[in-house]
Amino acid sequence: MSAVRQDAWSAEDDLILAEVTLRHIREGSTQLAAFEEVGERIGRTSAACGFRWNSCVRKKYEDAISLAKSQRQKRSYYKKQPSASGPQVAGLAAPEMEHDVYKNDGASEETLSIDAVIRFLRQWKGGLQESSRQYKLLEKNLREKEEELARLRSENQRLLKEVSEVKTDYHVVNDDYKALIQIMDRARRLAFLNEEDEELKTRFKMDANGNLERIE
Repeated sequence: MSAVRQDAWSAEDDLILAEVTLRHIREGSTQLAAFEEVGERIGRTSAACGFRWNSCVRKKYEDAISLAKSQRQKRSYYKKQPSASGPQVAGLAAPEMEHDVYKNDGASEETLSIDAVIRFLRQWKGGLQESSRQYKLLEKNLREKEEELARLRSENQRLLKEVSEVKTDYHVVNDDYKALIQIMDRARRLAFLNEEDEELKTRFKMDANGNLERIE
């Protein structure tokens, strides 16, 4: 069973990230602000949330993102429309004044966005440095494991060769042992026959008439 990392993203974390980011897109806010909000809710950095969104979660919500952008455009359009109860006499002046207001608001939002971008990029840089450090550590561990595997394979080949040599020596010794047993059996039988011949020679003696005479 594989171990689960403590910092692994859960399905609930991905859902929170998607819901908050889509809401910010729909309301005309920035994704950076969404990542900061998500980070506070789930205890992660905004850089980590941004990385997770761009690398994994975003692909699953392409249609929802398009819908949220469409809703944002509609909200922006209706917000910029002159009020029906407003003065109709200054039909040309009112849109221009309204345009200036939105222009000023846009400048304020742009300033805030630049600060958020700088903060986000700093956090992103920290996240990339940490990811690079972890990658180098994993690469080092992988290289060490590959070297260890190569060493074990070499050791295994050496042991297999030794086992093969031992088996060969065993068969040679076993054959020699069997041959030695056969020689010993043959020698034992010859010695037994020689003893019987000696015993016959000592117990019987032939007389002058050619008869065997038993000697007590």
